[in-house]
Amino acid sequence: MKIILTVNAAWNALNFRRPVIEALLAQGARVTVLAPVDDSVSALRSVGCEVIDLQMDVQGLSPWQDARLVKSFQDHFARIQPDVVLGYTVKNNIFGAVAAGRLAIPFLPNVSGLGTAFLSGGGLQLIVETLYKWAFRRLPIVFFQNQDDCALFQARGLTTSAQARILPGSGIDLRAFQATPFAQNDTATFLMVSRLLRDKGVMEYVEAARRLRARRTDVRFQILGPVDAANRSALGADDVARWQSEGIIEHLGSAKDVRPYIAQADCVVLPSYREGAPRTLLEAAAMARPVIATDVPGCRHVVDHGRSGLLCAPRDASALTATMAQYLDLPQPQRAAMGVAGRRKMEQEYDEKLVVAAYLSAISDLTGGPSRPAAKALRA
Repeated sequence: MKIILTVNAAWNALNFRRPVIEALLAQGARVTVLAPVDDSVSALRSVGCEVIDLQMDVQGLSPWQDARLVKSFQDHFARIQPDVVLGYTVKNNIFGAVAAGRLAIPFLPNVSGLGTAFLSGGGLQLIVETLYKWAFRRLPIVFFQNQDDCALFQARGLTTSAQARILPGSGIDLRAFQATPFAQNDTATFLMVSRLLRDKGVMEYVEAARRLRARRTDVRFQILGPVDAANRSALGADDVARWQSEGIIEHLGSAKDVRPYIAQADCVVLPSYREGAPRTLLEAAAMARPVIATDVPGCRHVVDHGRSGLLCAPRDASALTATMAQYLDLPQPQRAAMGVAGRRKMEQEYDEKLVVAAYLSAISDLTGGPSRPAAKALRA
């Protein structure tokens, strides 16, 4: 069986789709990652994938460029003749589905989040919705990472209930992300793991840090993640430098392995405006760290308010400040209990084996293989 996995960056395939890739390779499939290349290519090839560079304008809105992208997809699909294409991220889902439909190749998209364009409202959101409706209209299966996104697509007439299947995000490797004891520090450390985007709530996090630092000195505020200039909601390096010079934020840069940073944190914070199923929160909860997140789609599904963490209103620095202050007032045993509850939730609901099993089952439904027994075995 030949399978193409297409996404808007090779690192996305390596970091978020690797369990599915490895399961397909183990089934004997030939897996090709079709994505803009980066420094993740060698690692993907070492796993056993073929990697093909996809020329695409990730951020742009040019109809001409998008038409060229559809043609590029169609050329690659026609040459490789895959049994199924797995799609991730907005443009790859929409224009990949269109190209696959023209060639009668099964296409399986994963709506892992709505993206900046969908969140922007107005004419741009209308265009994106129209494209989704056009591209997805004949697909038998559409994966969503939370019930809210699924319900929204159905309410807007973009998909039907018969198409929809819900995944537990991208899942989490519970062996790699194990529960760890809290570090014995004199100060409490809040950690935000995210690209520096406005949509992730970085500005609210910085403002909450500024307000809390004015009240107390026994707390640290860290951000781990790259400055992402290619995104329309990106914040710049000058912003980061200013926050650091004020003594508000410690920017830790980016890291391939986030576990040492989570282990040193007391609480992981993600004040995002909307998510699919945020990997940051899954990783933190798996390591038995309490989390603070906004009460928005994606985040609210991962956090059990008052048990594994705390939720607050989105786009509201005052609400985030109050919630972080509330956490600081909790006794250590209660913080530890939140961490234990989060780990248990990950074990019961977000194990990556559930995601792999769902993919194997869907591919079987679309193509007749991999086998259903293999999917059932992975569920067990």
